[in-house]
Amino acid sequence: MSELIRLERVTRVYQTGGHPVRALDGVSFAIEAGDMVAIMGPSGCGKSTLMNLLGCLDRPTEGSYTLNGTNVASLNDDQLADLRNRTLGFVFQSFNLLARTSAQENVELPLLYARLPAAERRARALQRLGDVGLAERAHHLPNQLSGGQMQRVAIARALVNNPALILADEPTGALDSRTGVEILALFQSLNRAGMTVVMVTHDAEVAACARRVLRFRDGRLIEDSANTAPRDAGAELVAA
Repeated sequence: MSELIRLERVTRVYQTGGHPVRALDGVSFAIEAGDMVAIMGPSGCGKSTLMNLLGCLDRPTEGSYTLNGTNVASLNDDQLADLRNRTLGFVFQSFNLLARTSAQENVELPLLYARLPAAERRARALQRLGDVGLAERAHHLPNQLSGGQMQRVAIARALVNNPALILADEPTGALDSRTGVEILALFQSLNRAGMTVVMVTHDAEVAACARRVLRFRDGRLIEDSANTAPRDAGAELVAA
């Protein structure tokens, strides 16, 4: 596998009430393409800050972040937005779907920024909805879908630009346990097909599905452990 992500001594400092707060403090790690990684830690440990940095929504105060061979610090805002749109797919706890827009149109959104023709946008959106098992729901609005279906739409949207990396922030946090297992099984299926997946979670059962777990505390990486026997969410669904 080739290296997709590398952080070298990354620090992120915010000014709060005139006082510096180190949200991340000298963090270094690398992630290989095709891996599935869980980022864990208590509230305030730096998980959200790290996710913003990995997603090119923020920049380090110190240190370097290399994504798919590109040093993020070397990019201007337009180049950063282009890298984000080409390389990353985002999945959020709250789905972040447009309420008055169909599932297909929600999935097409990243392709609008890429300025693809309408026919190609439609074809790619329908393909990705089919990949997540929602081809027949393409014209439904979000309020006509269950929570699990909305998250599948969000995953289809994350995949539609064929990204190198999926970043998922508490992707099962708003779902019931059964639906959460279905979403984890989908992530594992995507990972087995070669997709790199990085999940932020506070839930040990979610993290157990990953191949590797990074644990944070007070802005520092305190543990980097391989999971030699990941939980198989798909097998759980079959057995249930």
